Amino acid sequence: MAKELAIHGGEKAVQSDPGDIFTWPIITQEHEDAVLEVLRRGAMSGTDVTTQFEREYADWHGMKYALGCNTGTATLQSAMWACGVGVGDEIIAPSLTYWATALPVFSLQGTIVFAEVEPHTMNLDPNDIEHRITERTKAIIPVHYCGYPADMDPIMEIAERHNLKVIEDVSHAHGALYKGRLVGTIGHVACFSVMSGKSLAIGEGGMLVTNDRQIWERCIAWGHYGRTRATVWTGELEEQYITDPELTPFVGLPWGGYKYRMHQLSSATGRVQLRLYREEMAEIQRAMNYFWDLLEDVPGIRAHRPPKDEDSTMGGWYAAKGLYVAEELDGLPIAKFCEAVRAEGVSTSPGANFPLHLHPLLNDADIYRHGKPTRIANSDRDLRQLEGSLPVTESMPQRCYSIPWFKHYRPEIIEEYALGFRKVAENADQLMD
Repeated sequence: MAKELAIHGGEKAVQSDPGDIFTWPIITQEHEDAVLEVLRRGAMSGTDVTTQFEREYADWHGMKYALGCNTGTATLQSAMWACGVGVGDEIIAPSLTYWATALPVFSLQGTIVFAEVEPHTMNLDPNDIEHRITERTKAIIPVHYCGYPADMDPIMEIAERHNLKVIEDVSHAHGALYKGRLVGTIGHVACFSVMSGKSLAIGEGGMLVTNDRQIWERCIAWGHYGRTRATVWTGELEEQYITDPELTPFVGLPWGGYKYRMHQLSSATGRVQLRLYREEMAEIQRAMNYFWDLLEDVPGIRAHRPPKDEDSTMGGWYAAKGLYVAEELDGLPIAKFCEAVRAEGVSTSPGANFPLHLHPLLNDADIYRHGKPTRIANSDRDLRQLEGSLPVTESMPQRCYSIPWFKHYRPEIIEEYALGFRKVAENADQLMD
């Protein structure tokens, strides 16, 4: 049944006050007390709370080691170096991601080869990886983009065949499951941003987890000089953080020349968040899945979530997206679709991250004064990927849009927001010129 769209003067779909359904993170008295305890004893730049947070984070993932850093970007750079990336080496990563997935490789004098993404997941396409591997390739970096778990099984098989490391970028997908396994536990090392706004939000910081002692020690040596002479409690005894004979002669100074420790106000917040997150995440999943269940039969829009029979989940649904099929709406441009949805009272906009391979920094910038673009400064070939080289990736900003990120399961509110999308899609002919 046709309804007059709000953009043309009709009644808006969203009529209710959403209250705190979008408020995040949820801060409690427990968070405040934990932060004040650190402040009052002047322990902001210490490590005692951080090491507790690390143990609890590792335990949650069933991993042996964790390392708290000041940002997720720092964990990614540390992991790249720990996995052997250096001068002239290459990593393979998706171009559809936040810049921190790839750009830290430049500081190691390495470079990036971008691979395609799958249109339905927006994640690294396993079928586009192997032909990009060369003798210079050191690591593959899949991103669980917008919470959708990357297809890790074939990626791990490729890495094993070629003796490559896999660095999982889990910054969007805290607590998500891939075929029943927590993302971040499948690759050789995993990196998480836990800054405010992420689904596990602690203020500012990053966390790294691994079962590989050598990777963990190398990440400590890279940017945690104060811990290189210290000891760590393993549950049974205290032992040195740094035991690798390559590293031990140089303890006391950071190999990378960086100070990457996590601020303990973030660590204190993180310990509380971690205890509460499973319950909060379950609420988010219930709300977000309900939203998409309401829209399953609507033309032109698709849920960006795993099939229900895969035992895979979206975790906390960070930066949630929908997929747009313009052909089912007579070619209606996504910008016009989103404009009409916004008129219904729903905040949405088209697009995803700008494809990195098209940015001038990745093609033209001479960051370190090599006399040539940094992307190819230490390469044996010109591996820049210009417009048209990754057509699926390049199309995604016009094939997806943001959706509301509900933090509470309140069906009456969620139904109004879902109605905004349904109303516009089912009456898209009113928007055609």
